[in-house]
Amino acid sequence: MRIFVFALLFLAGVSLASAQPVPDLGPEAEPPSAEDFNALPDDLPEDGGQVVVDENDPEDEKSRLDELFANLAKSDNPKEAERISREIQMLWMDSGSDTVDVLMSRAGKAIQADDHALALDLLDTVVILKPTYAEGWNRRATVHYMTEDFGKSLVDIERTLALEPRHWGALSGLAIIQRRLGFESEALATFRRALEVNPSLENATKAVNDLEKEAEGEPA
Repeated sequence: MRIFVFALLFLAGVSLASAQPVPDLGPEAEPPSAEDFNALPDDLPEDGGQVVVDENDPEDEKSRLDELFANLAKSDNPKEAERISREIQMLWMDSGSDTVDVLMSRAGKAIQADDHALALDLLDTVVILKPTYAEGWNRRATVHYMTEDFGKSLVDIERTLALEPRHWGALSGLAIIQRRLGFESEALATFRRALEVNPSLENATKAVNDLEKEAEGEPA
Protein backbone atom coordinates (compact mmCIF):
# COMPACT_ATOMS: atom_id res chain seq x y z
CA MET A 1 0.00 0.00 0.00
CA ARG A 2 1.44 3.37 -0.95
CA ILE A 3 2.29 5.65 1.93
CA PHE A 4 0.02 8.48 0.81
CA VAL A 5 -2.92 6.05 0.75
CA PHE A 6 -2.01 4.96 4.25
CA ALA A 7 -1.90 8.63 5.28
CA LEU A 8 -5.41 9.12 3.93
CA LEU A 9 -6.59 6.10 5.90
CA PHE A 10 -5.04 7.61 8.99
CA LEU A 11 -6.61 11.01 8.46
CA ALA A 12 -10.01 9.45 7.78
CA GLY A 13 -9.86 7.49 11.03
CA VAL A 14 -8.17 10.08 13.23
CA SER A 15 -11.36 10.92 15.17
CA LEU A 16 -11.97 7.28 16.04
CA ALA A 17 -8.33 6.68 16.91
CA SER A 18 -8.23 9.73 19.19
CA ALA A 19 -11.18 8.37 21.13
CA GLN A 20 -9.39 5.13 21.93
CA PRO A 21 -6.27 4.58 24.05
CA VAL A 22 -3.13 3.68 22.13
CA PRO A 23 -2.03 0.17 23.17
CA ASP A 24 1.36 -0.39 24.78
CA LEU A 25 3.40 -1.88 21.96
CA GLY A 26 6.75 -2.07 23.68
CA PRO A 27 9.97 -0.08 23.20
CA GLU A 28 9.76 -0.07 19.40
CA ALA A 29 6.62 2.08 19.65
CA GLU A 30 8.17 4.75 21.87
CA PRO A 31 9.01 8.15 20.39
CA PRO A 32 12.67 8.42 19.35
CA SER A 33 14.96 10.04 21.86
CA ALA A 34 17.60 12.70 21.28
CA GLU A 35 20.25 9.99 21.41
CA ASP A 36 18.90 8.59 18.14
CA PHE A 37 20.27 11.63 16.31
CA ASN A 38 23.85 11.60 15.08
CA ALA A 39 25.62 14.88 15.72
CA LEU A 40 27.27 16.71 12.87
CA PRO A 41 31.01 17.52 13.19
CA ASP A 42 31.76 20.10 15.85
CA ASP A 43 33.76 22.29 13.47
CA LEU A 44 30.78 23.30 11.30
CA PRO A 45 30.49 27.10 10.95
CA GLU A 46 27.76 28.61 13.10
CA ASP A 47 27.28 31.80 11.07
CA GLY A 48 25.37 30.23 8.16
CA GLY A 49 26.43 31.80 4.88
CA GLN A 50 25.55 31.19 1.29
CA VAL A 51 24.14 27.88 0.16
CA VAL A 52 26.99 25.88 -1.35
CA VAL A 53 26.41 23.75 -4.42
CA ASP A 54 27.17 20.11 -3.79
CA GLU A 55 30.74 19.50 -4.92
CA ASN A 56 30.54 15.72 -4.54
CA ASP A 57 30.05 13.64 -7.64
CA PRO A 58 26.53 12.18 -7.22
CA GLU A 59 27.47 9.09 -9.21
CA ASP A 60 30.52 8.40 -7.02
CA GLU A 61 28.41 8.80 -3.88
CA LYS A 62 25.70 6.53 -5.27
CA SER A 63 28.26 3.87 -6.16
CA ARG A 64 29.76 4.07 -2.67
CA LEU A 65 26.33 3.77 -1.06
CA ASP A 66 25.45 0.79 -3.27
CA GLU A 67 28.68 -0.91 -2.20
CA LEU A 68 28.08 -0.19 1.47
CA PHE A 69 24.49 -1.44 1.37
CA ALA A 70 25.59 -4.64 -0.37
CA ASN A 71 28.19 -5.23 2.35
CA LEU A 72 25.70 -4.39 5.11
CA ALA A 73 23.09 -6.84 3.82
CA LYS A 74 25.53 -9.75 3.91
CA SER A 75 27.51 -8.84 7.04
CA ASP A 76 27.19 -11.25 9.96
CA ASN A 77 29.66 -9.37 12.16
CA PRO A 78 27.91 -6.92 14.52
CA LYS A 79 30.90 -4.59 14.77
CA GLU A 80 31.36 -4.54 11.02
CA ALA A 81 27.64 -3.91 10.51
CA GLU A 82 27.79 -1.03 12.98
CA ARG A 83 30.76 0.47 11.15
CA ILE A 84 29.05 0.17 7.76
CA SER A 85 25.80 1.60 9.12
CA ARG A 86 27.69 4.56 10.56
CA GLU A 87 29.43 5.24 7.25
CA ILE A 88 26.10 5.15 5.41
CA GLN A 89 24.60 7.55 7.95
CA MET A 90 27.51 9.95 7.53
CA LEU A 91 26.97 9.94 3.77
CA TRP A 92 23.27 10.59 4.35
CA MET A 93 24.11 13.50 6.65
CA ASP A 94 26.32 15.21 4.05
CA SER A 95 23.94 17.67 2.41
CA GLY A 96 26.56 19.32 0.20
CA SER A 97 25.56 22.70 1.63
CA ASP A 98 27.27 24.48 4.53
CA THR A 99 24.06 26.35 5.30
CA VAL A 100 21.93 23.21 5.41
CA ASP A 101 24.52 21.44 7.56
CA VAL A 102 24.41 24.31 10.08
CA LEU A 103 20.61 24.23 10.14
CA MET A 104 20.66 20.46 10.68
CA SER A 105 23.16 20.87 13.52
CA ARG A 106 20.98 23.51 15.19
CA ALA A 107 17.87 21.37 14.65
CA GLY A 108 19.65 18.46 16.34
CA LYS A 109 20.43 20.64 19.36
CA ALA A 110 16.81 21.82 19.47
CA ILE A 111 15.62 18.21 19.45
CA GLN A 112 17.99 17.36 22.29
CA ALA A 113 16.55 20.30 24.23
CA ASP A 114 12.98 19.10 23.48
CA ASP A 115 12.34 22.35 21.59
CA HIS A 116 10.28 20.74 18.86
CA ALA A 117 8.86 24.01 17.55
CA LEU A 118 12.33 25.41 16.88
CA ALA A 119 13.46 22.13 15.37
CA LEU A 120 10.51 22.18 12.97
CA ASP A 121 11.18 25.79 11.99
CA LEU A 122 14.79 24.91 11.17
CA LEU A 123 13.85 21.72 9.30
CA ASP A 124 11.17 23.56 7.33
CA THR A 125 13.98 25.76 6.02
CA VAL A 126 16.18 22.74 5.31
CA VAL A 127 13.63 21.05 3.05
CA ILE A 128 12.98 24.33 1.23
CA LEU A 129 16.68 24.98 0.61
CA LYS A 130 17.50 21.36 -0.27
CA PRO A 131 14.36 19.44 -1.31
CA THR A 132 16.49 16.57 -2.67
CA TYR A 133 18.14 16.01 0.74
CA ALA A 134 16.49 12.89 2.14
CA GLU A 135 17.82 13.29 5.67
CA GLY A 136 16.13 16.67 6.04
CA TRP A 137 12.74 15.10 5.35
CA ASN A 138 13.57 12.16 7.62
CA ARG A 139 14.52 14.41 10.53
CA ARG A 140 11.32 16.42 10.13
CA ALA A 141 9.29 13.20 9.94
CA THR A 142 10.89 12.12 13.22
CA VAL A 143 10.04 15.39 14.97
CA HIS A 144 6.45 15.13 13.75
CA TYR A 145 6.38 11.61 15.17
CA MET A 146 7.79 12.82 18.48
CA THR A 147 4.91 15.31 18.69
CA GLU A 148 2.49 12.52 17.65
CA ASP A 149 1.50 14.32 14.44
CA PHE A 150 1.40 11.04 12.53
CA GLY A 151 -0.24 12.43 9.40
CA LYS A 152 2.58 14.92 8.77
CA SER A 153 5.16 12.32 9.73
CA LEU A 154 3.81 9.93 7.10
CA VAL A 155 3.98 12.61 4.41
CA ASP A 156 7.63 13.30 5.21
CA ILE A 157 8.42 9.58 5.39
CA GLU A 158 6.99 9.17 1.90
CA ARG A 159 9.27 11.93 0.63
CA THR A 160 12.29 10.41 2.39
CA LEU A 161 11.70 7.00 0.83
CA ALA A 162 11.08 8.51 -2.59
CA LEU A 163 14.59 9.98 -2.39
CA GLU A 164 16.24 7.03 -0.60
CA PRO A 165 14.15 3.81 -0.62
CA ARG A 166 16.79 2.08 1.53
CA HIS A 167 16.49 4.52 4.45
CA TRP A 168 15.99 2.04 7.26
CA GLY A 169 15.16 4.79 9.76
CA ALA A 170 12.26 5.99 7.62
CA LEU A 171 11.12 2.41 7.02
CA SER A 172 11.20 1.67 10.74
CA GLY A 173 9.32 4.89 11.46
CA LEU A 174 6.64 3.96 8.96
CA ALA A 175 6.33 0.48 10.47
CA ILE A 176 6.04 1.89 13.99
CA ILE A 177 3.22 4.22 12.94
CA GLN A 178 1.47 1.41 11.04
CA ARG A 179 1.67 -0.78 14.12
CA ARG A 180 0.44 1.94 16.47
CA LEU A 181 -2.59 2.50 14.24
CA GLY A 182 -3.43 -1.21 14.10
CA PHE A 183 -2.14 -2.07 10.61
CA GLU A 184 -0.20 -5.10 11.80
CA SER A 185 0.23 -6.87 8.46
CA GLU A 186 1.49 -3.68 6.80
CA ALA A 187 3.82 -3.05 9.74
CA LEU A 188 5.21 -6.57 9.50
CA ALA A 189 5.95 -6.15 5.78
CA THR A 190 7.62 -2.79 6.39
CA PHE A 191 9.76 -4.06 9.28
CA ARG A 192 10.85 -6.96 7.04
CA ARG A 193 11.81 -4.50 4.32
CA ALA A 194 13.91 -2.54 6.85
CA LEU A 195 15.69 -5.76 7.83
CA GLU A 196 16.40 -6.60 4.20
CA VAL A 197 18.25 -3.30 4.00
CA ASN A 198 19.90 -3.51 7.43
CA PRO A 199 19.72 -6.94 9.10
CA SER A 200 21.37 -5.60 12.27
CA LEU A 201 18.31 -3.62 13.44
CA GLU A 202 17.51 -5.18 16.82
CA ASN A 203 14.19 -3.40 17.41
CA ALA A 204 12.95 -4.33 13.94
CA THR A 205 13.96 -7.96 14.51
CA LYS A 206 12.04 -8.04 17.80
CA ALA A 207 9.03 -6.37 16.20
CA VAL A 208 8.98 -8.94 13.38
CA ASN A 209 9.15 -11.80 15.86
CA ASP A 210 6.35 -10.33 17.98
CA LEU A 211 4.12 -9.59 14.98
CA GLU A 212 4.65 -13.06 13.53
CA LYS A 213 3.64 -14.61 16.87
CA GLU A 214 0.58 -12.38 17.05
CA ALA A 215 -0.40 -13.37 13.51
CA GLU A 216 -0.16 -17.03 14.55
CA GLY A 217 -2.25 -16.41 17.65
CA GLU A 218 0.67 -16.76 20.08
CA PRO A 219 1.41 -14.30 22.88
CA ALA A 220 4.20 -11.88 21.91
